[in-house]
Amino acid sequence: MDDLPLTLTIEEAGQVLQVGRNTAYDLVRSGQLRSIKVGKQIRIPKQAMLEYLGQFD
Repeated sequence: MDDLPLTLTIEEAGQVLQVGRNTAYDLVRSGQLRSIKVGKQIRIPKQAMLEYLGQFD
């Protein structure tokens, strides 16, 4: 996880989580995975990924 950028696209987050793009969008829409909007694009902060994954420890 150290080599991840500070923010990830939906596609990159899906790759990290090993889920499809639609599932990654569903996680964002449901609020399970925190995101920010940059213009029209959705970005997932690296910290949000760590928090989401930490739920399963």
